[in-house]
Amino acid sequence: MLDAPRTAFPPSFAWGAATSAYQIEGAVRDDGRGPSVWDVFAHEPGRIRNGDTGDVAADHYHRYVQDLDLMKDLGLQSYRFSVSWPRVLPTGRGTVNAKGLDFYKRLVDGLLARDIAPVATLFHWDTPQALQDQGGWETRDCAKWFADYAAVMFAALGDRVPTWLTLNEPKTVVDVGYTAGTHAPGKRDRSLANVVGHHLLLGHGLAVQALRATTSKSRIGAALSLSPTYPTDASAAAARQALVTDGEENRRWLDPLFKGRYPQDWLASQAPDAPVLKAIRDGDLAIISAQNDVLGVNYYGTTHITGTGARVFVHPTSQATWQEISPDGLYDLLTRIKRDYGDVPLTVTENGMATTNPMRDDDRITFLRTHFAAAHRAIQSGVKLESFHVWSLMDNFEWAEGYTQRWGLVNVDFASQRRTHKASADWYKKVIATNSVDA
Repeated sequence: MLDAPRTAFPPSFAWGAATSAYQIEGAVRDDGRGPSVWDVFAHEPGRIRNGDTGDVAADHYHRYVQDLDLMKDLGLQSYRFSVSWPRVLPTGRGTVNAKGLDFYKRLVDGLLARDIAPVATLFHWDTPQALQDQGGWETRDCAKWFADYAAVMFAALGDRVPTWLTLNEPKTVVDVGYTAGTHAPGKRDRSLANVVGHHLLLGHGLAVQALRATTSKSRIGAALSLSPTYPTDASAAAARQALVTDGEENRRWLDPLFKGRYPQDWLASQAPDAPVLKAIRDGDLAIISAQNDVLGVNYYGTTHITGTGARVFVHPTSQATWQEISPDGLYDLLTRIKRDYGDVPLTVTENGMATTNPMRDDDRITFLRTHFAAAHRAIQSGVKLESFHVWSLMDNFEWAEGYTQRWGLVNVDFASQRRTHKASADWYKKVIATNSVDA
């Protein structure tokens, strides 16, 4: 029997997987690590499903060598991880915790020894609690504190990390951490949330400046969660509401980074006395739009909006009921970035799905196959897509859902910490080995 035809990717294309520190590391009190907002939040009654916490998670801090070997066995060419800010700076500022920093030095050394390119994210939501007690991202000072932390990491790892990402999904911090209140720090104040969003972007720009001030030749950018937004019908009302939603979902993050301004329609939608308008100071947008070398794209699905501004689902969802599965949306998103923001090099920093199928996760294989195909179409359309990181390498602590959702290619038995390939891991291993996807 002949093998099914395969779609080949460019020879330079890199296949990877992604994780984040609080979701996999555990060891929250080991070797001098300080508490983060997630440590505090997860221990508050009623915050996390089943009362779960990230105290142990996948115990990656103690098992990182095993996990590095697992990555090598899969054939990963790139690994996107995050650094725990309070592991390196227990109070967010001041004295560096040498043991915490050494962990990331060993991790990076282990990746390079296995020919896996490190992609390090500086902030994946784990603000040091000591800084939160001083206002955290609600205060402008936090942007400077973040840049100082970034400078510590740049000095320690320099060019050994070829790609740095400043922020992961500032939109999620704003929408879920400060508006819905279902993520840390659990606040519900949209006007405050928008101030946090600006300070996050300012922190990004200051961190870019910090890297430029070194001799490092590493690249730097941010990882944004982006969702193509469509009207549900041909009415002018639906088109207008979809544009409003696109401003919140996409343009309020992309425009400052690549155009040096906030969208006019988004600014106009703010109340005249909105705190965010006062938070935006002269010179901020020039800092925020400091040249990005790469953009990380986190893509989980599309958003469809009615003429009344309501979201409706027109495609199936995954176990995560907020996730509307639409591979074509990835193609639309990647080509839209090229069209509206130029030929910035792109990497898919997160894409994946939760499924209730623990080992025979054929639905995840179908999901990945169709999204890889959409990425390939985007490359054929001239998009500078360099790599693709599946979310996630392994099952982990899924924020407010605790351990009830499994996003990993690799199954983790959290009682024994045993790692086992799922069907999707074996399938992905062949994708990487052949640099192609079965049609």
